Amino acid sequence: MSWFTSFLRGGAVGTTEALPGISGGTVALIVRLYDDLIQGAGHVFGGIRLTVADGIRGRGTARAQTRFAKVNWPVMVPALIGMAVFLGIAIVLIEPIVTSHTQIVYAIFFGLVLGSLPVPYQESKSRWRMRDYGLAVVAAAAAFFVMGLPQTQFEPHLWVVFFGAAVAICALVIPGLSGSFILLTLGLYEPTLSAVKSLDFVYIASFMAGAAVGLASFVKMLQHLLTNHRHVTLVVLTGLMAGSLRALWPWGPAATENGGADSPLWVIVAMIAGFVAVTALLLWERRQVGARPLQD
Repeated sequence: MSWFTSFLRGGAVGTTEALPGISGGTVALIVRLYDDLIQGAGHVFGGIRLTVADGIRGRGTARAQTRFAKVNWPVMVPALIGMAVFLGIAIVLIEPIVTSHTQIVYAIFFGLVLGSLPVPYQESKSRWRMRDYGLAVVAAAAAFFVMGLPQTQFEPHLWVVFFGAAVAICALVIPGLSGSFILLTLGLYEPTLSAVKSLDFVYIASFMAGAAVGLASFVKMLQHLLTNHRHVTLVVLTGLMAGSLRALWPWGPAATENGGADSPLWVIVAMIAGFVAVTALLLWERRQVGARPLQD
């Protein structure tokens, strides 16, 4: 994966994080960045922890450097830069498009996510059994329920921003759950956008601190699950992706809050286009690498 390709793939993840209901974790799975991001973040946080702990005990930084060396830096660095750059662009430029053509945008992403369900299914590398399908259904039902939660309005005090960011960042790394949707549910979506646009550094610092704490607390657990229980974890992620389609339904409350002004025909065309685009991409990629046999 080239530096520029990693930059663009990270940009795809960053762009979706500005759009409520669209999961950055799902897009990371689609563009094959998910493992690198989760494993890399886990090693970075582990290295930071060892740097502090061994520094206090006077042991040097050898163990921390070993952890840092496990990070796929040629992928991580450009991907993270791409996420930051495209997230800023999306907040400034894409939001007006989403406002004026909400249903079409949601329809495109509905098709993309629907067509991407085979990604975690195939990445599990093992054949699914009946209990796996049952677990995926339970995960899908949980995501379906979360995506239907009503919006709550909190005063954007700094401690609320801190904890809201900690929860939202966890949703970022779980395919099927949208960090922006969590912020919207907590009533922090608009205040966060306004803070970024107005460069409210106090608000931004509180948000980033909460995001860092939430990510550090959650990503190690997810890294452990992907390393030691990969099949079951990806079964659950497949269900979460399927259940999250509720938030992207182009005739749902979120997409029609402006009156559903888009033509139904164009909404259907957009949905089909998203599905066909990602399906063609996955078929092309499968043909390039060849079909890999599943393990029993």
